[in-house]
Amino acid sequence: MPQPVIVGAVRTPIGRSFKGTLVNTSAEELATAIIPEVIRRSGLDAADIDDIILAEANYGGGDVARYAAVAAGLDHVPGQAVNRHCAGSLTAIGNASAQISSGMERVLLAGGVQSLSTGPLMKWRVPTPGSLEFREPWIPPSHPETPDAPALDMAITVGWNTAQSEGITREDMDAWAARSHQRAVAAIDAGKFVDEILPLKVAAADGSLVDFSVDEHPRRDTTVERLAGLPVLHPEIPGFSITAGNSSGINDAASAVALTSDDYAQDKGLKVFGSVKAWATSAVPPRDCGLGALAVIEKVLGRAGLVSSDVDLWEINEAFASVPVAACRKFGLDEDLVNVFGSGCSLGHPISASGARMVTTMVYELSRRGGGIGVAAMCAGGGQGGAVVIEVQG
Repeated sequence: MPQPVIVGAVRTPIGRSFKGTLVNTSAEELATAIIPEVIRRSGLDAADIDDIILAEANYGGGDVARYAAVAAGLDHVPGQAVNRHCAGSLTAIGNASAQISSGMERVLLAGGVQSLSTGPLMKWRVPTPGSLEFREPWIPPSHPETPDAPALDMAITVGWNTAQSEGITREDMDAWAARSHQRAVAAIDAGKFVDEILPLKVAAADGSLVDFSVDEHPRRDTTVERLAGLPVLHPEIPGFSITAGNSSGINDAASAVALTSDDYAQDKGLKVFGSVKAWATSAVPPRDCGLGALAVIEKVLGRAGLVSSDVDLWEINEAFASVPVAACRKFGLDEDLVNVFGSGCSLGHPISASGARMVTTMVYELSRRGGGIGVAAMCAGGGQGGAVVIEVQG
């Protein structure tokens, strides 16, 4: 079987939704920027691209991958939209890898795009006979709602339920979140993201163009003490411990990777960042949504024939800080190898772009470290999980 390999990876800087630099930049514009750049960086012949698979969430339809293909002059390239909520772009990478492994296709681009700042609001008609009343806004639910698993309140369904299930305290979560910010700021200052980021010129509120090249969500003044002073999101629930500080941000960004078969990369003389060794999705009951990350880690390690100690670097999305804390406890992970440059709590969580962002960051850092095995994993709405295993040669 052909081996899928990554020959290019890039992301935009991450903006703060509704109040940051990308507030006026649409998902289509982000996709239009990222697709030509990943082609350029990989050295691909655009004529050889078989498909583009981009994740998108909370848009209510559309196909931003095909939009980006046409905008880039790739009229011959179709486009596929994927929605697995937070794990969408990991699924896109897995789907592209499967197409390559099957021998059906040789060259694909995969990733995800999120613009919560510009995404349209949906309307829902009250299902009452004879009624034409519409309510706005409305977000499609990820699962049938129950009292212990609200469909649109992930602070309870993911953050709080995970903390309760695994005995994770607010102090545990605040400590993780504070360190996440510290790591992200240190990485920015050390230039760790420079190679992976595509600087953008975007429209400001006054119509002028501004340069945007640095992730803007991390806070330099974040400390455990500051986080401890934040109010909980549900004070009416006894002992509730989830705050805005130990939750992920609301963000805009795009990220994409270029994948080919190993023989194609060799024939074309392309630089290979790493090979995709395994990919997986999984599901648990919706109330255990945060534990979806743990379930899919176990599944993808099994598929790759690995145990946790074989992994050199982990990216476990901080949808809420309780999720990576739970994963570290279950698998006995060295926290110094998990989210080494921060994650959702600090860098932010541009929903459908986060998985590809994690893979992009991971392959660049593994390359700097001389190679190794990396796992990117995350939970996703409705109790789902997504993960990939990447091996970078030294």
